[in-house]
Amino acid sequence: MYTATAGIVLPTTIIGSLPRPGWYTQNLGRREFREAMVERSYREQYLDAVSTYLRDQEVAGLDIVTDGDCRFDADVAGHNWFSYAPLRMSGFDGASFYRGGGKAGFPHKPGHILHDVLETRVMPDLVGPVGRGSLQYAAIWKAAQRQTPRPVKFGTIMPELIAMAVRDLHYRDLHKAILAISDALNEELHELADAGCKVIQMEEPQIHLLAAKGLVDKVLNPDFMVEVFNNTVRGLRAKAEVWCHTCWGNPAAQRLFARTPSYAPALAPLSRIDADLITFETCSSGGMDLEAIGRAIKDKKVCIGVVDHHTLQVETPEQVAALVRKALEHIPPERLVLGSDCGMGREGMSRRHAFYKMVSIVLGTNMVRKERGLPEATCLAADERFSMVEREPS
Repeated sequence: MYTATAGIVLPTTIIGSLPRPGWYTQNLGRREFREAMVERSYREQYLDAVSTYLRDQEVAGLDIVTDGDCRFDADVAGHNWFSYAPLRMSGFDGASFYRGGGKAGFPHKPGHILHDVLETRVMPDLVGPVGRGSLQYAAIWKAAQRQTPRPVKFGTIMPELIAMAVRDLHYRDLHKAILAISDALNEELHELADAGCKVIQMEEPQIHLLAAKGLVDKVLNPDFMVEVFNNTVRGLRAKAEVWCHTCWGNPAAQRLFARTPSYAPALAPLSRIDADLITFETCSSGGMDLEAIGRAIKDKKVCIGVVDHHTLQVETPEQVAALVRKALEHIPPERLVLGSDCGMGREGMSRRHAFYKMVSIVLGTNMVRKERGLPEATCLAADERFSMVEREPS
């Protein structure tokens, strides 16, 4: 159900994460969110950080905003994106360091930056029936939404990524573990939607990655991943706008592929997911798949990345506008949303770089809006009246 993008032509957003402010030194650790919010220092820093993220997006002029993934700790390579959910869901306990092998991991040896991801990855074990536990997604969303009139999008990891990253001592069956996690997340997401969240983003279903790598077995295959996605969001579209985020990975701001892969092998299964919108990493490839995406995705909105999350080079508004125009050759404006390729909160990117990438998203989109006679967004960051550079008298 279109609740956030309804009535907006060419809306703008980002995927999720933003770089931490230098003064945001508190970490959630293994605590429950509301338990940590009792502590004055954590509460103050957390709410101030969320406010900062939201204000930066408002000043840039984005239509749909995020809380910057503020709940995730300052750990190596954004590992907390993986660990937040299983650390708080019931059925998980203990802590195991990565041992090598298995379904998830990077084939990187010592001497490669991504080997640090393996050395620092600590996940709980799956020891009993999975339940939603104390994820507290609704409380986290409320802490952000009450600070802005713009819709706050909330994102969550997919069940298969959790199941592949933990040691299963209970089900001992990847298929059963994935579906159990899926059922528990569905219950949690319904509470989030019932609280009023207008946009729920399911992050990184493995449909495109499995298709691109040609990996097919009885569990890890695109068709089953579609089934998992649809089960996880079961009933949600009657309450909220459901987004599916796809990208090609960026742990420690590193590319996982020498060249950006094509989405082409995954577009048929992606077209079958129960979602209102799908995001695609397109800036990093120069819009390589836009024609194929336009042909395959007909009944959903499409959010294309117009800024690259891997690089510190800030795209110019002209570059953004050129990619938007290219997309409009294949996707009608009423179904097109503009954003970032992925989250910008990984190691390496500064707040300033991320901010000006957001500004470029809006300014570039405004150029195309103006060409089409559409209302332009206010971008305070680019308002010449507020420049501190003094002009010489003319």
